[in-house]
Amino acid sequence: MAFPLLYFDATLNTTMKPFFITIAKNLTLLIIPDSDAHADGHPVLTYTYSIYRRDKSTVAKLNQPDKLLQANKKNNPDYLGYITFEQPGKVFSYVADGENELSPDEVLDVIEEINHFRDTPQLWTI
Repeated sequence: MAFPLLYFDATLNTTMKPFFITIAKNLTLLIIPDSDAHADGHPVLTYTYSIYRRDKSTVAKLNQPDKLLQANKKNNPDYLGYITFEQPGKVFSYVADGENELSPDEVLDVIEEINHFRDTPQLWTI
């Protein structure tokens, strides 16, 4: 099985481009792909995505994405956990390790939206 590869230039930033999705009940979420920087330009495949409720304070931190990915994210009331793609398209896990969490239906919607992101290379622009 071939997996989509996500490329980025480590000189620009250390994470891939965050994106917004809207799921049922008009819940708008900020999805932040978690990845490691590779200065040598090798491809990076992201398996883990942090999930935040879209809020003015969270959006304001987009210029400083490291603040959203730090260990203290669990104390952010907009943080809803993360999804890990164990086998993209087949096996996923959701961890609600913050103060709030998504419902099972919301998790399925988020997985569907992230799959769309992963399967659409035009959306990978940084």
